[in-house]
Amino acid sequence: MTPPSSDWTPIAEEAERAARVLHPEPNMLPRPDHRRVLTVANQKGGVGKTTSAVNLAAALAVHGLKTLVIDLDPQGNASTALNVDHRSGTPSVYEVLLGEVSLADAVAVSEQSPNLLCVPATIDLAGAEIELVEMENRESRLKEALSAEAIDEIGVDYVFIDCPPSLGLLTVNAMVAAREVLIPIQCEYYALEGLGQLLSNIDLVQKHLNPSLAVSTILLTMYDGRTKLADQVTAEVRGHFGDVVLKTVIPRNVKVSEAPSYGQTVLAYDPGSRGAMSYVDAAKEIAERGSTNGSRSGTL
Repeated sequence: MTPPSSDWTPIAEEAERAARVLHPEPNMLPRPDHRRVLTVANQKGGVGKTTSAVNLAAALAVHGLKTLVIDLDPQGNASTALNVDHRSGTPSVYEVLLGEVSLADAVAVSEQSPNLLCVPATIDLAGAEIELVEMENRESRLKEALSAEAIDEIGVDYVFIDCPPSLGLLTVNAMVAAREVLIPIQCEYYALEGLGQLLSNIDLVQKHLNPSLAVSTILLTMYDGRTKLADQVTAEVRGHFGDVVLKTVIPRNVKVSEAPSYGQTVLAYDPGSRGAMSYVDAAKEIAERGSTNGSRSGTL
């Protein structure tokens, strides 16, 4: 191992990592063969679902891939992290679901990157599950809004749909609108609790509403290398789900937790942090899996 130079300091190392994140080599990540729409879902709260959706989107955007985040959680946390307006009355995913505005009219550009777009969630979305019950084609309202023509109008390579921590109509809409499901799983006790129910619901949607739906990606989050439990959970998930699990794991990192309170992704807040670098690595894996020249993996 080459010893560090006399100019090396921890701050210098972090600055170098930050420069690599913010100024990546051009064309480092391949564009997908086809536009990819991924639903980020897990009905268990606190697993890093929204955090993963916005930071993966940001990492792809920094590498030149135009990316859209659809905030389908009434809490609006993805909108907060991307620092887009989501006050009541703002054109949002709620109006998109009702058919009152087009996808393009609800899209906002995040100040963190011109390649990073968001359809925000306002507090109005809280009552959408009840309103959808009475609507025609209630399970496919988002799919209709995300038609090929609508997405072509804004010209994105990736769409990430951030779901609420439940298996209600909003999550069903997200699954009907997507071809892929990305499941974040935290490396902690009870990590797999409720996962069977989620997979059962995905199977039901696949059978009755969206035959092309599949679990393409599992991302391990909140990994703490100091504990045996984290390694045990990681080994168990990899043993059960195989190549669907990304090689990259997201560490438990205070910068990842702090970033949303500043209206930022961790890549904008502290690009040299371990959390930011890990999300960049995970995004690279996802991009490579979506390319003919990349290392395609299976699905569940």
